[in-house]
Amino acid sequence: MRLTSISTVVTGAGAGIGAAIARRYGSEGALVTVADIDREAAQTVCDEIIAAGGQALAVTMDVTDRDAVRTGLAQARDRFGRVEVMVNNAGISVSSGVFDTTEEQWMRHQRVNGFGVLIGMQEAAKMMIADGISGRIVNVTSISGIRNNADWVAYAASKASTSSLIHGGARALAGDGITVTGIAPGIVETPLWRGIHGTEQEHRERFARYAAEIPLGRISVAEDLTGAAVFLASPDAAYMTGQIITVDGGITA
Repeated sequence: MRLTSISTVVTGAGAGIGAAIARRYGSEGALVTVADIDREAAQTVCDEIIAAGGQALAVTMDVTDRDAVRTGLAQARDRFGRVEVMVNNAGISVSSGVFDTTEEQWMRHQRVNGFGVLIGMQEAAKMMIADGISGRIVNVTSISGIRNNADWVAYAASKASTSSLIHGGARALAGDGITVTGIAPGIVETPLWRGIHGTEQEHRERFARYAAEIPLGRISVAEDLTGAAVFLASPDAAYMTGQIITVDGGITA
């Protein structure tokens, strides 16, 4: 119960990494606001947390819509009295190689994975400052932001933006007692990947090739990221800011 009564908001928490973090936060005693553009998916995760004995609230949040982010954060504060941890996890990946990447793909990735994270940081920080909260902002980035891949250049570039916001945000918000940190996953088995590889057979074949390149010998699952997410939200990380924890099975070793 390392996060007892800490009020947290997790974006993109209706599935994948966000859902796993939200569930883990709930099991650690946190007050969890499950935010997602898909309200039904958010409610399902919320119900799971409550059924397991935790406290949770589901809110609809499109991270590219500032009013929606403000409203979701306000609902979290109304329910739990404050917002102490903001996890900017929501993201997309539908990009392709250098010559196949379109303007629409590029701009969509930057809007969600870059600007969407910036909005989340800005609005959460404003609320924390107004409420006198020395809070935590945790951005979920990717090893692709530092180790690009020719197959999805728009995604990698947008995650480089996410990582840059961690460093810049840490310096900008330190004077207000707010830390900004990040988690960089490697290859994670989530629904997001199934939209990239085409058929189920293609998906399995690609993942088998990826696994062969990972020192730990397997593709990670979303739950592999939750330990780092708990640490960064806990008192143990109070003196840590501007840093990114890489959880990739050794790919970048």
